Amino acid sequence: MPSPYRAIFAAPGTKAFSAAGLIGRLPISMVGVGILTMISEITGRYAMASALTGTLALAAAMIGPQVSRLVDQYGQRRVLRPATLVSVASVTALVLAAANGLPDWTLFVFAAVAGCVPSVGSMVRARWTELYRDAPRELHTAYSFESVIDEVCFIFGPILAIGLSTTWFPEAGPVIAAGFLLVGVWLLTAQRATEPPPHPRSQDGDRSSALRSPGLQVLTATFVATGAIFGSIDVSTLAFAEEQGHKSAASFILAIWAAGSCLAGIVFGLLHLKGRMERRWVLGICAMAVSMIPLLLAGNLPFLAVALFVSGLAIAPTMITTMALIEAHVPRAKLTEGMTWISTGLAVGVAVGSSVTGLVIDAAGAQRGYVVSISSGVAAAAVAFAGYRRLTRPAQGEEPSRDGDIGDSSGERADRVA
Repeated sequence: MPSPYRAIFAAPGTKAFSAAGLIGRLPISMVGVGILTMISEITGRYAMASALTGTLALAAAMIGPQVSRLVDQYGQRRVLRPATLVSVASVTALVLAAANGLPDWTLFVFAAVAGCVPSVGSMVRARWTELYRDAPRELHTAYSFESVIDEVCFIFGPILAIGLSTTWFPEAGPVIAAGFLLVGVWLLTAQRATEPPPHPRSQDGDRSSALRSPGLQVLTATFVATGAIFGSIDVSTLAFAEEQGHKSAASFILAIWAAGSCLAGIVFGLLHLKGRMERRWVLGICAMAVSMIPLLLAGNLPFLAVALFVSGLAIAPTMITTMALIEAHVPRAKLTEGMTWISTGLAVGVAVGSSVTGLVIDAAGAQRGYVVSISSGVAAAAVAFAGYRRLTRPAQGEEPSRDGDIGDSSGERADRVA
């Protein structure tokens, strides 16, 4: 491991909460595809399976920020354990209902309740932020490491879930995913020394959402469009590989896409760039948008794999910068909620992007699905440009987590907003 990454693990407790976070985060990429595979294996009804996974994603998008808001107020241990128990119980009930042929509406109810699954990635990032709040270089490297872990989870999570459900028994994917979630959250919350302190609302009387921050509004809106990019690429690549007669190759090609992002995240974590984060963020969003164009020109799977690898290079650096911007614009007492709103924006965008892409593919073919990817990239860039001035303004009302450039190699902190 390069020395900057080794350095961030020198602090006590970092290896333990990072490992627990990996276990608890892996199910996020397993549950949805596990349910999809389970329902399709049991009933053969892909429309039903897709509707259930969509219900789960939208429920998580609505409930997730509220769970994180409670975490900021009461602490990770007090909130995450009961929320995880409810989510695991709901997934278990969904599995039992599907296996025993209960009415469809019961499956949707259980899928919706399972949406209270906590955003484990946000919880781990909040611990890094609390630990390295006064060390911009180390915090930049920690955010980079977490983005790499995200990509690793999204590479191996679906493969594991599909493999379990297709080679063992249909319910294996979601069952094992629920087990990972339970173990990971319990291990994470058992580590009290690195848990960020709670910020009871009664201390300041402010019960407003972190989303009131103009900067966070821009970031979340942009990531709705970014999520649409991700959703459209997933569906289009699967359909394109099927048209080429190699449907099974889709997972490998999407893994190459994630590998590009993973590699870029590792390299980005080694850099300490000067200049404003806001400009780097807008450039990253624009790079993602431009990188969509070659996808529409792909005539075969090898070309598509190369194009997606190049496209992936812009993802992790942009996500890393986004997390740093959240820290600059969201009050410390609402940091976990602020990070979760980005995941919410992505989840909504993925649901919308995949749905629209499916309609386009049915009407015009698989390759035309990438038109949705390009359109979503243009929309993301437009929102980023329109909101740039909001991002450059100082945070108002409360002291943000940080007001400065986390990637500035000078290491000097800007004055805090009063």
